[in-house]
Amino acid sequence: MNTNQTSGPLFNWTQAIYALHAFSLLTGLLGAATVVGAFLTGWPSIIAVILNYVKQSEVRGTWLESHFRWQIRTFWYGLLWVGLCVLFIIGTFGIGILIAWLPLLIVGVWFVYRTVRGWIALREGRGMYA
Repeated sequence: MNTNQTSGPLFNWTQAIYALHAFSLLTGLLGAATVVGAFLTGWPSIIAVILNYVKQSEVRGTWLESHFRWQIRTFWYGLLWVGLCVLFIIGTFGIGILIAWLPLLIVGVWFVYRTVRGWIALREGRGMYA
């Protein structure tokens, strides 16, 4: 039997943060922006990461801490990968743009995967330990 509480203010905060990230992803899928661009520069994801840091001390020592770590790492590792793609494009004097779309596509799919997997685990009362 799962003993993790799937209600309460901290659970709701964690869920709201996943919802903000999901909203950014939908903006990228349905709008003029890309998934990667919307996730890293869209106001919902920026607000989500800020909320992660503001509420981080409140979830410390709970099962929700793993979700906060998952959400924060998703944002910053994604930014790192996109930064490396940009450096590749610049380093090849723009020629790299012909193949840079592939890693950017992979990062976009990775953002969707991390958001969906994390939110499902949260709803099921499971921590994120991978």
